[in-house]
Amino acid sequence: MPAVTVDNILALPRIPQDLGLGRKVLAVETAPSGFEGEGFPVRKALAAIKLEYLDPFIMMDQMGEVDYAPGEPKGTPWHPHRGFETVTYIIDGTFVHQDSHGGGGVIADGDTQWMTAGSGLLHIEAPPEWLVQQGGLFHGIQLWVNLPSKDKMLTPKYQDIGRAKVALLSSHDGGALVRLIAGDVAGHAGPGATHTPITLLHASISPGARLTMPWRKDFNALAYALSGKGSVGTEKAPITGGQLAVFEGFGNRPGLATDAETITITASPTSELEVIVLGGEPIGEPVAHYGPFVMNTHEELTKAFEDYQAGRLGTIPAGHA
Repeated sequence: MPAVTVDNILALPRIPQDLGLGRKVLAVETAPSGFEGEGFPVRKALAAIKLEYLDPFIMMDQMGEVDYAPGEPKGTPWHPHRGFETVTYIIDGTFVHQDSHGGGGVIADGDTQWMTAGSGLLHIEAPPEWLVQQGGLFHGIQLWVNLPSKDKMLTPKYQDIGRAKVALLSSHDGGALVRLIAGDVAGHAGPGATHTPITLLHASISPGARLTMPWRKDFNALAYALSGKGSVGTEKAPITGGQLAVFEGFGNRPGLATDAETITITASPTSELEVIVLGGEPIGEPVAHYGPFVMNTHEELTKAFEDYQAGRLGTIPAGHA
């Protein structure tokens, strides 16, 4: 880890040093472990966090990091989605995606697949056959981003964000490499096109280095440590691999807004810190979530299940049952 690096980080655009008041940290929680799909290990990064702090995010799984023996790599069988977007970022390894709406492809070593499920489709994620046969390293994240009610029934869409498209930035002193997948940081934009305004990035922070970034006041802010040790926020709350930090500030919600303009993450003097940082504009609507469907009401969930059972969310392509 990680897949996307540079030979000379100081040649990259730099995030300015003096950026304004920093956000405090409200909570640091440890992600519970579990299994998904056909049995691949995950850490459920958002599972221990209050729902009011997560909007517009529904779920984020850290998949791996695991070094599979031959015959061990696993994926997920065909399954439905409706009402949200899935973002799959592969740090190491290879995954093959396909959906019933014609989207899909191979993502590996720094690639991202952005799928807008919208009105609904069927989807499969699996390692390629050669990886199943020989085994190998696999590590990535999958993030679920909610859609507002007006967009939940959009026509499904697929974005293939190759690693060469990701915006690469440096902290002011070259101590941290930032891979910007979506959103804006210090005037630089990531390639991901989002219906719900969000920022998503992966940063590698060298031992003892500090990353301070401007952050939209109307966005929440979450930092998940993939590995390593360090601290977060103005009060330097400790964080380690498998933990998620929640920063203050949630748009214009009474009692949760902030005037702070930056977030800070620091690696310990003895450990590089790998961290996923994400934030978005809260939607502020009711959420009815069950399994692969994220809607606004129980009635909409019931309709989603009925449509799936009736085959209205698509059919498995021939030869892929």
